[in-house]
Amino acid sequence: MEPNVKRDREAGTDMRWTEIDSPIGPLTLCATDEGLCRIDFGGWETRGEGLSDWAARRRGHRLRQSPDDKDPVLREAKRQLSDYFLGNLTRFRLPLALAGTPFQLRVWEALTQVPYGATASYKDIAEAIGQPKAVRAVGGANNRNVLPIIVPCHRIVGAGGGLVGYAGGLPAKEKLLELERAADASRR
Repeated sequence: MEPNVKRDREAGTDMRWTEIDSPIGPLTLCATDEGLCRIDFGGWETRGEGLSDWAARRRGHRLRQSPDDKDPVLREAKRQLSDYFLGNLTRFRLPLALAGTPFQLRVWEALTQVPYGATASYKDIAEAIGQPKAVRAVGGANNRNVLPIIVPCHRIVGAGGGLVGYAGGLPAKEKLLELERAADASRR
C-alpha cells in the first residue's frame, strides 16, 4: 500500500481531530501519533459525539481538537487533501493508522491500487486479493473503510458499472469521480 499503514497500538492516548472544507462538504479528520486514522463526512458539530464514542470504544482514546500547525499528521493530511481537491494530487503519501481484520487490510490495500480517475468493481477487488468468490465480503470491508478518499472506496462501482452506496452519499461519490476524471483529462 502506498500510504504507510500501521495498526494503531497506542490505546489510551490522545487522538486529535481537525476539520477541512472540501467540494463535497466539511470533513473531520482524526489522527494518532502513528498516522491518520479516520475521515468522516461532516463537521465536528454533527460528527463529534459519534467520533468521541468511536475513539473511546474502539481504541480507548481521548479525542481532542488539535491546532493544525501543531500536528504534523493532520497538517500534512489537510495539505494533501487540498491538493487532491484542486486536481493536483493523484496519490496520497501519508502515514495511516488503520485498524481492521487481515482481510479488511488486504481489501483496503487493493483499493489504493485502483488508479486515479478509474473505477473497479467489488469482483475486481476480490480477484486482486486472490479471493474471487469473496465479492460480498469485499463489499463489507469497503463499507467499513474509515479513510474514504485516502483509501479510495469511491472508485468502487457495481458489477454493471453503476454507482453503488457510499458513506458520503452518491452525490459525493459522483463528484469525486468527476473531479478525478476532469483532472486526469487535463493532464493529457
